[in-house]
Amino acid sequence: MTFFEVFLVALSMAMDAFAVCLCAGTQLLTRGRRPAFRLSFHFGLFQAGMPVLGWLLGSTIAPLIRVYSHWAALGLLAFIGIRMIRSGLNGSQVEQESVDPSRGLNLVMLAFATSIDALAVGLTLAFIRIEVWYPAVVIGVVTVALSLLGLQLGNRLGACFGKPIEVAGGLALVFIGMRIVMSSVLP
Repeated sequence: MTFFEVFLVALSMAMDAFAVCLCAGTQLLTRGRRPAFRLSFHFGLFQAGMPVLGWLLGSTIAPLIRVYSHWAALGLLAFIGIRMIRSGLNGSQVEQESVDPSRGLNLVMLAFATSIDALAVGLTLAFIRIEVWYPAVVIGVVTVALSLLGLQLGNRLGACFGKPIEVAGGLALVFIGMRIVMSSVLP
């Protein structure tokens, strides 16, 4: 694969992470260097690691992954999205009750949900006998860069529009999960 082909694959893999970071950035909890590092690092790590895992697994579990992966992504994104919507609608409650997508289990679930498609890319690379290491690094680096960009844009939107944009961000996460399912189910 040429660099251009790998870069296009990396861009397509990173778009979900960009969208999730855009949504996460709308919360005031994700401002600053530490949340930006946590989000971009984990998203990049998962996006780089999943193709490697898929490549190593090869075709042995491909049918199982294909059947359930989109439902797992929907469940994880909907869970976080609904929590963000509830937090945005309960504007009078203290901010500590808001969902911080840059910490703990929320962070891991989001990173995993956005990187499931990268597992399929790794499987594909194994099928066509292409070494995974170079594409995995490019996918990880591009994901980190787009995650940081999404987070910065989301922070600006959150500062301008407050809680309503947090609700919109939660809805967007649910719709991203639904899009994943629809693209997997419909031909």
